[in-house]
Amino acid sequence: MAMMRWPVLLATPLLLSACAPQVPTKYTDAKAGFLDVSTQTSGAIGKRTAFAQTRAENDALTREVRGMVQGKTISADTAVQAALLNNKGLQASYANVGLSAAEVWQQSTPQNPVISLGLFGVGAPELGLYQTLETMIAFNLLDVKTRKQRIAVADAQFQQAQLNAVNDTLSLANQTRQAWINAVAAFETLSYLRKAGEAAGAGAELAEQLGKTGALNKAGQAREFAFNAELAGQVAKARLDATLAKEELTRLMGLWGSDVDYFVPDALPSLPKSLGHVSSIEAAALSNRVDLKVAKTGLEAQARAFGLTDQTRLVTDLELIAGFESEREREDGNTDTSTRPQIELEFAIPIFDTGQARMRKAELAYMQAANSLAEKAVNVRSEARSAEVSYHSSYKIARHYRDVVVPLRTTIEEEGLLSYNGMITNTFELLTDVREKLASSLEAANSKREFWVAKANLTAAIYGGGNGAVGDGGGMTIAAGGGAGH
Repeated sequence: MAMMRWPVLLATPLLLSACAPQVPTKYTDAKAGFLDVSTQTSGAIGKRTAFAQTRAENDALTREVRGMVQGKTISADTAVQAALLNNKGLQASYANVGLSAAEVWQQSTPQNPVISLGLFGVGAPELGLYQTLETMIAFNLLDVKTRKQRIAVADAQFQQAQLNAVNDTLSLANQTRQAWINAVAAFETLSYLRKAGEAAGAGAELAEQLGKTGALNKAGQAREFAFNAELAGQVAKARLDATLAKEELTRLMGLWGSDVDYFVPDALPSLPKSLGHVSSIEAAALSNRVDLKVAKTGLEAQARAFGLTDQTRLVTDLELIAGFESEREREDGNTDTSTRPQIELEFAIPIFDTGQARMRKAELAYMQAANSLAEKAVNVRSEARSAEVSYHSSYKIARHYRDVVVPLRTTIEEEGLLSYNGMITNTFELLTDVREKLASSLEAANSKREFWVAKANLTAAIYGGGNGAVGDGGGMTIAAGGGAGH
């Protein structure tokens, strides 16, 4: 008789599963959330992104990037695109979006019921197979009550993961662009220092010849030799800086093996003829900054988590257990089987933990998120203003060197050459003019680098992905030396 109740018992979980809510495909799709990430990224920087999950997809991206960079002189845009397709850290960030989508999927799925079976008196010959059979099914009622709230929390975290992925994408794009700028600027600096080294070498050779004739004393010779030696050290340092700068770019693009055989230009692009006006940059930053959106989403998630904690403050586990007990007895040669239904309710009694500590933690976590958002809003405004000031100021400085300082040094060099040809000035004065012109050209190149870095920071200040810096003021100058004289 008890065995006849098994179909009803086993059908109960199937009936409950049929009532389970359907999970939207945006959570169950293989690339859940990535389309939103790609759309937001493309709108900010106009570059394509890809999320590779199979060996074939990874191989296809590798071939595409190899075709873009191997054996070629790459631009900043090419470097950024290669990094967005090939950087494995970015792929890990995209995978985190999928993990958060799977968490929403998990929270949308009801907990499986727990079935327990108990057999007592097994093997008693006078009773047959068993004496007592107990069968119970346990359902977590609190899971049903709080599922909607838990889904809301998981969905907020899913949105936050998407925004974090967008921010990681923008950050990688900004880092790669700046790495390209630094690499090209490093090779441009190396070129100028090599030219200065040639002039220093000529001065040292001349000083040696004049020293042999007695026309130049030892102090004058030592000055030229020292200047030449110092400049040789600077050239070696510049060569190292250029190599390391290119390696940083290679690392961000995720290249290795034969794929590292690419080139960067010898000089940065010329300055634009004029700058466009950036209107309401603070408002644009507050509207578009992804890291600010991440902070807002985090605050929403904390608010929903606070509500979930409030619902479970006193009762943290509530289970309904239903089943039946079947008992077989034998008396006077007759076997009687009796079946009795059973219902149990299990929950923890809040004697010691009344939930006040968990409520306090949830309240403080919300306050923490709110203050972090407020701080982020202040910082975003400041970073936007700083980026705008740096953008316009660095352009003016670079133009000053290009249009004023370098032309003046060129005029001095040309007039010095005419005087030298007319036997008015000596060779050392001419070499000094050449060195000073090269030094000004080096400063002009460095100011041009700072302008392009400031331009990259301006985009990051509006959309996100920057580090808040507006230029490090780095650069290299030619070693001090005023020539030997007589």
